[in-house]
Amino acid sequence: MLDGIRFAVEKVNAAGGVKGHKVEVRGYDSQGRLEGSVSAAQRLINKDRVLLIIGDISSSGSLAIADVAQAAHVPMVTPSATHPDVTRKGDYIFRTCFVDAFQGQVMARFAREQLKLERISILQDGRNEYSIGLGEAFAKAFTQLGGTIASVEGYSKGDTDLRSALLTVKQAKPQALYIPGTYSEVGLLARQAHEVGLKVPMLGGDGWDSDRLLELAGDTMEGSYYSTHYAQDNPSPEQRRFATEYQASRGHPPDVSVVVGYEAAVVALAAMARAESLTGPAIRDALAKTKEIPVISGTLTLDAERNPVKPAVILKIQGGKRVFAAAATP
Repeated sequence: MLDGIRFAVEKVNAAGGVKGHKVEVRGYDSQGRLEGSVSAAQRLINKDRVLLIIGDISSSGSLAIADVAQAAHVPMVTPSATHPDVTRKGDYIFRTCFVDAFQGQVMARFAREQLKLERISILQDGRNEYSIGLGEAFAKAFTQLGGTIASVEGYSKGDTDLRSALLTVKQAKPQALYIPGTYSEVGLLARQAHEVGLKVPMLGGDGWDSDRLLELAGDTMEGSYYSTHYAQDNPSPEQRRFATEYQASRGHPPDVSVVVGYEAAVVALAAMARAESLTGPAIRDALAKTKEIPVISGTLTLDAERNPVKPAVILKIQGGKRVFAAAATP
C-alpha cells in the first residue's frame, strides 16, 4: 500500500506537485499493534506536522487512530479499513475502500442469484471487528434475498485446531461456507475443512486477497469465491493501462494493496489541489466534495458519510489461480 501511495505521489510531483509544492511521504510501521498505530499517528501529527494521514490499513487500527486525527483536525483517509464505524468517528475521517455492508451484499447477491445457493453457514473471528461486521452484513443481505443462514460459528485468531467448529458446520449441511477472515486463517480452515469431510465452496471478502492464500490452502479452495477491490485480469482498459504503467516503473505487476493505496493517494492529492488552502479544515472540505474522481476501479464519489461509491470485483479460485469472475457496481 505504501508503494501505491508513493507511486501516486511521484506522478503528481513529476507534474509540478500540489499548489507549487512537492509532496513528501512519511511512512511509519505500526507493527500490526493498536498502540503502534496510535504512536505513528501521534508522531505524524505532532512531530512531522503532516497535512493528511493515509491509513490505517486495518479497521481496528483505523478505529484506534481516528480519534487522534479528528481531535487534531488532520484529515485521515484509510485505503482499506472496511468496518462501517471507522468514518463515524468524525467529519475528518474518510475512506476510499468500500464498506463491509457493500461487499457483504455483493457476495450475498452473487451467491444467491449467480450460484443459486440456498443454505450457507458462516464461520467468523469472534474477536475481530472486521470479521464480525462482514459476517453480519452478509447474513442480513443473504436472508433478505430469501436464503437461509444454516449456522454461525466462531473462532479466534491464533487458533490452530478448528476441526470442532468445522464439524459443527458440517452437521448444519450448508451448500457453502462464508468465512469473513484473513488469508492466513482461511488457508488453515480450508485444509482442516477437507480433513473433516466438509467439501463445499468457500466464500469470503477482501481479507482473503493475498498470493499466500493458495500457498496455505493448496488445492482445497478450488471453486471458491471472494469479493475484493481489484483483479489483475480484469478486462477494464483503465486497469490494464495502470498495470502496464506500474509494471514499467517497478518491474512487477501491481497487487490489490498497491491499487487501494494508489487510489487513496489519488483522492487525497486531488482534494489538496482543490482545497482553498493547505490547512486541515480546507483539505477536509475539499475531500467531502470528492465527486467522480477517476481511479483504477472506475470513478469514485464520496457520500455524505465520507464513504466511497465505487465498484467491487469477485474473484474465483480456479486451476490454482485467482481469476476475475464478475464486477459489482453500487
